[in-house]
Amino acid sequence: MGRTLILETTFLIDLEREHNRARPGAAVAFLEANGDARLYLPFIVAGELAAGASLADRARWEAFLGPFYVLASNADVCWKYGRAYRYLQEQGRLIGGNDLWIAATGLAYDMPVVTRNAAHYRRVPGLDVEEY
Repeated sequence: MGRTLILETTFLIDLEREHNRARPGAAVAFLEANGDARLYLPFIVAGELAAGASLADRARWEAFLGPFYVLASNADVCWKYGRAYRYLQEQGRLIGGNDLWIAATGLAYDMPVVTRNAAHYRRVPGLDVEEY
């Protein structure tokens, strides 16, 4: 097994679009370059996907999530969320609540977050961010 990586929502949206168009792009290329990686989703990403129209059917949602490991929230995730929130608020650089939960999950589980919105996530101190 290779590295462990957290995929955030924009990555999965891009992956789904590339699949639906039958035209590989940056998300597929990233997965091919990291074929031995174990891929994780924060609980909040699984929820965001369930809220989307393209995965509104539970069976389809579960099939989409099948290759990934879903990370639960826990006390450490909550603590990391609170610390990052306070820091970003003091700096006047808050990011969206769901994105902050994704970042907190990366911090708590000590895994990089894979995103195309790297500048956004790099506001969070100590978070390892990988851009695709």
